[in-house]
Amino acid sequence: MTKSTQRPPAGLPDKDTLIAFLREAGTAEKADIARHFGLKGNERRMLREMIRELEADGKLGKRGRKGFSEVGALPPVGVADVIERDIDGELYVRLVEASADAPRAVLVPDKTGKTGPAPGLGARVLAKFTRGEDGWEARVVKVLDTDANRVLGVIRKSNKEVRVEPVDRRSKDVLLVPHAQAEGLRDGDLVVAAIEKGDQRYGPKRGKILEKIGREDDPRAASLIAIATHNVPMGFSEAVEKEAEDQELPSLKGREDLRDLPLITIDPADARDHDDAVYAMRDEDPRNADGWIVWVAIADVAAYVRPGTNLDREARDKGNSTYFPDRVEPMLPERLSNGLCSLKQGENRACIAVRMVFDKDGRKTGHKFVRGLMRSQAKLSYEQAQAAIDGVEKGGGTDDTTGPIMEAILYPLWNAYRTMLKGRLKRSPLAIESPERRIRMNPEGQIISIEPRVSLEAHRLIEEMMIQANVCAAETLEQKRTPLLYRVHDAPSQEKLFNLGDFLQTIDKPWTKGEPATTKRFNKLLDETRDGLHAEVVNEVVLRTQMQAVYSAENVGHFGLNLDRYAHFTSPIRRYSDLIVHRGLIRALGLGPKGNQDGLTDREIAELPSIAEQVTMTERRSMAAERGAMDRYMAAFLQERIGATFPARITGVTRFGLFVRLEETGADGLVPVSSLGGEYFHHDDKSHALVGERSGSRWTLGRTVEVKLREATPITGGLVFEMLSEPSPRDPNAPAPRLGVRARGPGGGGFPKRGDKRPGGPKPPSGGRPSGGMKGVRKGKRR
Repeated sequence: MTKSTQRPPAGLPDKDTLIAFLREAGTAEKADIARHFGLKGNERRMLREMIRELEADGKLGKRGRKGFSEVGALPPVGVADVIERDIDGELYVRLVEASADAPRAVLVPDKTGKTGPAPGLGARVLAKFTRGEDGWEARVVKVLDTDANRVLGVIRKSNKEVRVEPVDRRSKDVLLVPHAQAEGLRDGDLVVAAIEKGDQRYGPKRGKILEKIGREDDPRAASLIAIATHNVPMGFSEAVEKEAEDQELPSLKGREDLRDLPLITIDPADARDHDDAVYAMRDEDPRNADGWIVWVAIADVAAYVRPGTNLDREARDKGNSTYFPDRVEPMLPERLSNGLCSLKQGENRACIAVRMVFDKDGRKTGHKFVRGLMRSQAKLSYEQAQAAIDGVEKGGGTDDTTGPIMEAILYPLWNAYRTMLKGRLKRSPLAIESPERRIRMNPEGQIISIEPRVSLEAHRLIEEMMIQANVCAAETLEQKRTPLLYRVHDAPSQEKLFNLGDFLQTIDKPWTKGEPATTKRFNKLLDETRDGLHAEVVNEVVLRTQMQAVYSAENVGHFGLNLDRYAHFTSPIRRYSDLIVHRGLIRALGLGPKGNQDGLTDREIAELPSIAEQVTMTERRSMAAERGAMDRYMAAFLQERIGATFPARITGVTRFGLFVRLEETGADGLVPVSSLGGEYFHHDDKSHALVGERSGSRWTLGRTVEVKLREATPITGGLVFEMLSEPSPRDPNAPAPRLGVRARGPGGGGFPKRGDKRPGGPKPPSGGRPSGGMKGVRKGKRR
């Protein structure tokens, strides 16, 4: 609470005085208010009644457990989380202890120009809040590390000192460590160090080496840095490994024998864990002419990972597997993930399978879950299956594996999918294209190439069959009144839709702002621009307009897939959410032998909201780590090309510069605003442009440009570019630039220059995957 310099007259204040006090203080508890106004006895009771009345009138709101504040107000200083990035790449924060309807604030550069690189999504900051012309603004006082006493860094040795320089570009904590501690360490070693408590107020902090985790020049260091930076759990305890080793394949007791069903797996070529298998056949029921029966069998992880065990506790802690170009941090030990749970060709495996029936129009008319024992008939890669279906005339063809199963298995699968596709097209899920890049490495871990991932019909076939199986799981659990973890995706907010409309105006594309958002409306926009000049940026902006999908014990539907109910069922080897859904099905349907202890427990039902929060958090953690590793690998790949020029596209316009994405590799980097020319640039959020205050020249979102690589720092993943293209001329229809609207430091405003030592500042998610909204559509991605 901020104390007033003058003591107010003693006695109960009126409502306006009380609100004015809270507006100045930011937040205060009842006891603080009473103390400030000198209230005692009956006056304190009257104060409580006044606060209740102001709450009922919507003028006061709770902040934290006991605090109160003016509704819609923010304190002068507070702790906040970075919660969102808008179309232009602007970051927004919300107070940690604020209610869901509390105002958010746009993160703006410090007026003095002394603030370091901006924090990223998910960061916690201490910020100053002020009301600006367009709403609340926040200026970072300090980035608050959630693990503030630990630093992941690189050893730098000299004759005078040994330093630990942090790999996190947001951190300023360069540590000095005693030479005695650094014995055996070399310049360039990656270490985890603790910040030692001390009395020194100025200069570098003292550090203590906790462990060495690798070398900065190790080609595989990027993954290790990402794992350590984001605290992704590594490995397993001895107790968990022992539990995994003690597991055995379940017998047929209580299971249906599915070993004669010719199920096959179709996965990435390098996949080691096979969650799912599929099979399709014509429906012989005369009442369903031209209909299909589709089987989806999923590894029965619940048979091995039971509630309350060490395996279960560590799986929940990990939440999901995390995938890097050179390694995987699995949710389950290898004995299970690549062994007993993986649906290997020719081996008996426990499964939970769903038999789905589709009519000739692709509408699902029924389904049934069984707990079974299966044996995969074949293991195919996506490319292998697609080549077999395409045939020689399309550059494909069969091989020793696909040739014998074409008629009985592959053709029926594709014909069933093309029937299911009719229903999908009628449903019209969001058709955003998410271009992704694949990093190819040699056995030594060195990057050979970075290339686009090709989207095949085989990917979409598996995707649609998995989606339908997930729908069946949600429907069944709802029908049986069994609580479940939903995968929910809310519709875009009105604010995001208005921002989208503002952007579309800049490319002369009509968009009625007041009209409700639907997937069909978005798809119409994407179809109309798909082959045009602005196709890529429209796709990107529509993606950024979407909300982020999360797990929840409450259902709000899945906007992106245009489904009323949806749950994750098909990947229990690598997602804890799916394991919870499996346990729910076991409980609801009484699957398996009586007395089994592998169904959903009453305790888990009570904990579903907290489990939903946990697995949502671990998913975000993994996504951030995966992006961080990709950024570092990209920077390593481009390090030898400093000084080279690249065609690129502007993907973000912010106060502190332009984010650009290279056409060749999909790498993202920053063109600092301070390098754009000899004048101040202000951010015009309506036209999504940086506009020169004197000349009116413009840098606009979506424009293609040519840039020169100025810095590439693999240890942080930072790329800094120099703009070679000329800005667009002043827009003759635009109002004159508003001079001096936002104070800036020297050199064009925004956050200060990055790059004296290493690139810094916020980066948009790499590889065409902005935070928020829907992920890609292939199996293995988060929907």
